[in-house]
Amino acid sequence: MAVNKEEHMLTTLDNPYNPFTQWDEWFAFDLAKGYDTCGTLARFANVGNNLTEEENGVIIEQAMDSILDVDPFERWIKVSRENAEKICKKNLLNNSNKPQSK
Repeated sequence: MAVNKEEHMLTTLDNPYNPFTQWDEWFAFDLAKGYDTCGTLARFANVGNNLTEEENGVIIEQAMDSILDVDPFERWIKVSRENAEKICKKNLLNNSNKPQSK
């Protein structure tokens, strides 16, 4: 079976931080908003120590796709290393244009 070598991460449409290069900030934003993306992914991905890294990678990719398929709020997106920075900059710009709530 061919394995997709492109690395992906699951993020939300409003998170301005790059999950590849700004993990701590990305994670803090995600938890502060109540998304718990990592927990959601863990519930969907049935990975295990008895599987190879490649097999776990395929399972995680499939779990991300499943989350996107059932996400009723369309809050999550899957980003690659190549497009994450562009998407996060767009999210930062969108967030800075929103009026601040009092």
